[in-house]
Amino acid sequence: MPEVLIRPMEERDLPRVGEMERLCFATPWSEDAMEYEITQNNLARYLVLEEDGQVCAYAGTWLVFEEGHITNVAVHPAFRRRGYGSAVLRALMRLAAGEGIEFMDLEVRVSNEAAIALYKGLGFKKAGLRKGYYEDNGEDAIVMVNDRLEQALGSASAP
Repeated sequence: MPEVLIRPMEERDLPRVGEMERLCFATPWSEDAMEYEITQNNLARYLVLEEDGQVCAYAGTWLVFEEGHITNVAVHPAFRRRGYGSAVLRALMRLAAGEGIEFMDLEVRVSNEAAIALYKGLGFKKAGLRKGYYEDNGEDAIVMVNDRLEQALGSASAP
């Protein structure tokens, strides 16, 4: 059984996180942008999930007043279907709830059925639609919200 650990993202994680950004997203964030998030942005919280010491998933949020806006969620393609996306998101939700955040929101491509199912499974509900949100192809984004973060505080962190 692999050893799984969820912890705050560190600068040493940036090359692997950058690799996952390029593998997972049509418009990836640069390593410089991610470095800014974890070293300069006081509103940002980023977690990584490691399997046997190798970063294989991460998620981030901006905490603004009572809102947590989820900015990034990625699982390396070689590590999908192991519950790691759910685990790192649950940990991020617990972190946010512990800092007094009342609800979290995110945007997701209308075509990303796997992510939509993941978010629904974590209690997110459709709250709206952003027409033409994604610059690379003009795809719409579904806005999803979870206003029951207190339930995340009791959830297990391991997949």
